[in-house]
Amino acid sequence: MFLNLNTLTMDLSDFKNSLSQSHPPAGISIMLEALWYDGKDNWNHAHDLVNDLKGQDVAYVHAYLHRKEGDDWNASYWYRNAGKPKPSCSLEEEWENITKHFLQI
Repeated sequence: MFLNLNTLTMDLSDFKNSLSQSHPPAGISIMLEALWYDGKDNWNHAHDLVNDLKGQDVAYVHAYLHRKEGDDWNASYWYRNAGKPKPSCSLEEEWENITKHFLQI
């Protein structure tokens, strides 16, 4: 995978600013790409990116997306798979927290 050195030092502000672009930053993880599309109000594409993937990291993003969709049962299932508690914060705050988490990996 090609990594753009600029993405290695990207913070939340940089990531949010990238939402004004037509494509996600080069070299970001699939989790960040899904969050990027969700940040651009393209829930369907974000969900398509993670829907068939396995692993706790992907499950974390998948859980958030189903919480945002309003599918509580499905969100709870994915939070369990991610090993994360279902948050009580706003969706915006959760998006920021998850994005910061994956920017630091």
